Amino acid sequence: MKKNKWLAKGFAAILAGGYLAISAVQPAAAASYEVKHNDTLFKIAQTRFLGLSALLSANKGIDPLNLQVGQVIHLPTTPEAKTEEPKPAVPTKKAAVPTASKKPAQQPLVATSTGQKLAYKQKLNAVATAYTAHPAENGGWGGVDYFGNPLKVGTIAVDPDVIPLGTKVYITGYNAPALPGQGLIAKATDVGGSIKGNKVDIFLPSSAEKFGMQNVQIYILK
Repeated sequence: MKKNKWLAKGFAAILAGGYLAISAVQPAAAASYEVKHNDTLFKIAQTRFLGLSALLSANKGIDPLNLQVGQVIHLPTTPEAKTEEPKPAVPTKKAAVPTASKKPAQQPLVATSTGQKLAYKQKLNAVATAYTAHPAENGGWGGVDYFGNPLKVGTIAVDPDVIPLGTKVYITGYNAPALPGQGLIAKATDVGGSIKGNKVDIFLPSSAEKFGMQNVQIYILK
């Protein structure tokens, strides 16, 4: 009996403490994060379980390639998913009418200069510029992309709201002696402050001054 009375008193104390703690909670402020040494937006997105595109969208006023220690960035919040109770199936008296089986839709393909055929899910008309590994063209970062990988032929900088980072693409329509003549298979692993909308920045191993601005076609590969 003493043991039961002691448990009842302890449970009552826990409930009372919980009530006081809940009543003291104030409405939560907008989520934010203070940049620390060696932080990147990609690293912050990973540790906070956030999408990189959403994090970039929530911080449009900052340079993602030049974060400063102590700088405060906004962390996007996502609404909780709502679940609905399944509705009961409505019985039907009509027998199901057999339908002819449909053939799966054929995937659109783009042929490369080597004869390889690549399946793609979207085609974009875009404006292309070019950059090199020089620090002046990389926000002070020399020779690496947004993820810290060495720049190479096939690296492109994109607007993540249009082409998500990590996407493979096939680019045609450009004129650049340092690139494959008919088309380039590339991967979106870099960003830039001036790369907005349907625009890409293509890495070149040599001078990019003569490249200028060129109209290109971008195939988003599957």
